[in-house]
Amino acid sequence: MRPVLSSYLVVAAVTAGVTLALVPLSRFVAHATGLLIEPDARRLHERPTPILGGTAMYLGFVAGFVVAWYSGWFTPLFQGSSEPFAVVASATVACLIGLIDDVRDISAPAKTAGLSLAAFLLGLGGVSIIWFRVPFLDVFVMPYDLALLVSVVWVLGMANAVNFIDGLDGLAGGIVAIGAGAFLLYAVRLGDAELLFPGNIGPLVAALTLGMCVGFLPWNVYPAQIFMGDSGSLLLGTLMAASTMAVGGRTPDPFSGQTFFFYAPLAIPLLILGVPVLDTAFAIIRRATQRQGLATADKDHLHHRLVRLGHGHRRSVGILWAWTALLSAFVLYPTYNEGQGDGVVPFGVAALGLLLYTWFHPGVRARGMDRGSERVGPPSSAPIRPESSIEPAVHLSYETAQSVEQLPKSSNRDRRLKVVDGARDAVGR
Repeated sequence: MRPVLSSYLVVAAVTAGVTLALVPLSRFVAHATGLLIEPDARRLHERPTPILGGTAMYLGFVAGFVVAWYSGWFTPLFQGSSEPFAVVASATVACLIGLIDDVRDISAPAKTAGLSLAAFLLGLGGVSIIWFRVPFLDVFVMPYDLALLVSVVWVLGMANAVNFIDGLDGLAGGIVAIGAGAFLLYAVRLGDAELLFPGNIGPLVAALTLGMCVGFLPWNVYPAQIFMGDSGSLLLGTLMAASTMAVGGRTPDPFSGQTFFFYAPLAIPLLILGVPVLDTAFAIIRRATQRQGLATADKDHLHHRLVRLGHGHRRSVGILWAWTALLSAFVLYPTYNEGQGDGVVPFGVAALGLLLYTWFHPGVRARGMDRGSERVGPPSSAPIRPESSIEPAVHLSYETAQSVEQLPKSSNRDRRLKVVDGARDAVGR
């Protein structure tokens, strides 16, 4: 008996509910143990924020997995298969490695070794890339050793992609939620076409990942009350890798609709998760050309560039969510329309509109504000003050300006008072 979409959605809802309920407990533990991330030059948040959100997500994943196990809806998946144990083991290792890095920083080689272990556990349990289709060519069946190596690279790539994009409140959780939801729909459609056997674990892992993100996002959108940390980002990346390998790496048949027939199934997750994948590729190229280590942190990721371009925190996140949704719809449309019409033109127009908005909106908004400020002035009847009564302009020294910028983010009134006091001190000097 093949599981239906409603079964996956129920498991996702349970996972979301447990995650949502456990986040306050994670916040309490983080505050009690001092596991807070302080604002600094690289991070964009404004106050110390707890960082144990990944633990609540992991417990939600376990709860959803247990419900799926005992529900009876996924009997073909759990009967005589080692894949469920492999997924749980790899998720545990990935979350534990991230948690250790959150509590005390570990080196990049140590983190890579831990993720490689998670990938090895997946391959050992049978979750690996076996079929590999090259567009316009043929399907290649990889030997076990090569399949294991490719699977390790796939897990490392996905985990680091999610980790890199986790730079703004709600960004990584929202992108992975959209991607996991789209991939769940794609996998269910693949099963309906009899191209995926009923015991495939990929759709279930995608549903669990979707539930984790949906349950965590209410606590993580701007201004975030808690961060997922590396324990959450590495967990999400590993589970997305497991889901995409289980679905795309083990069906020899292409299934992407009439328009994009030449795409291999493994290309689907690369399109759905195009934003973090593209960001990771740019980061690798950027750091290689600058002769920096791949683990070197910087502020040149896509979300940093959007903020510098003039988009605010919320709008930058919304733009990257919109790009992910557009790419996901681009993938899902041909799989569900059964060849009825071509969706290239509408998606092209939508992509162009989103691109123009991303690039030109800050400039248009700034010019509008400038024109508005030009119209603002004293009324014609206002008395003109003599020069002797006009207070001299206040020029803050560099040290005073720095001290003002470094003030804690208290209420606006307190900040204004402190700025005024600093200005008076500067004038007195």
